[in-house]
Amino acid sequence: MSPHLGSGEPAKPQTLAAAALREQGAAALRALLDTVRALTGDDSYERYLARHRALHPEVPALSPADFYASEIERRYSGVSRCC
Repeated sequence: MSPHLGSGEPAKPQTLAAAALREQGAAALRALLDTVRALTGDDSYERYLARHRALHPEVPALSPADFYASEIERRYSGVSRCC
């Protein structure tokens, strides 16, 4: 066990700086992963739930399977050509 943990002594400035750096790194990694999830559409169900709760709280939300089935149907039904 570290001599500074639970010994009643204040943590050294280097220890506090290292902890702050780890927290900043973890926050940056979380932000990066959230951005990647948004860009790839991986967070679409969570965004759907948030919007659905805000606009239609009285209507039950789709299950994840039903949501993804409706998204596939929406995306690939109809004309899918550029011109």
